Amino acid sequence: MVIGPNGEKLGIKKLEDAKTLAGYAGLDLVLMSANTDPAVCKIMDYNKFRYEKQKKVKEAQKKQREANKEIKEYRLSPDIDIHDFETRRKNAYDYLVKGHKIKGSIKLKGRQMARPERAIEVLNRFAETLSDVAVVEQAPKMDGRNVFMLLAPKSNK
Repeated sequence: MVIGPNGEKLGIKKLEDAKTLAGYAGLDLVLMSANTDPAVCKIMDYNKFRYEKQKKVKEAQKKQREANKEIKEYRLSPDIDIHDFETRRKNAYDYLVKGHKIKGSIKLKGRQMARPERAIEVLNRFAETLSDVAVVEQAPKMDGRNVFMLLAPKSNK
């Protein structure tokens, strides 16, 4: 079964005749469905067909990325320096503006385990500095040697 370049059915043709028709039109003969009886072929520009197919795949991937926002983890420490803190805050700010979630975490080592409240203070300060674009989804919580919290972007509704 051969389908013409404008979508009209040309009927059932032999392979050689279909190739000749495609050659006269200056287009390609593309097998659309091999499993049917008779097989369906279409006369079209194959490069244009491939380009549009790739475009649809890219668009679907873009929509999938939008649907599955990532969680970015920022590791801090209880005795973090001001400049390091500001650098992480700026990076987290940019990521939150894009609509992603942030996980702030601190791993306590050695003597730091005696004062876990310092780690919680650092995470609270981190959340406070990002309060204009983020809301605390999960407050700072101790889990073994780790203290972590989740920040989500504010919705503009």
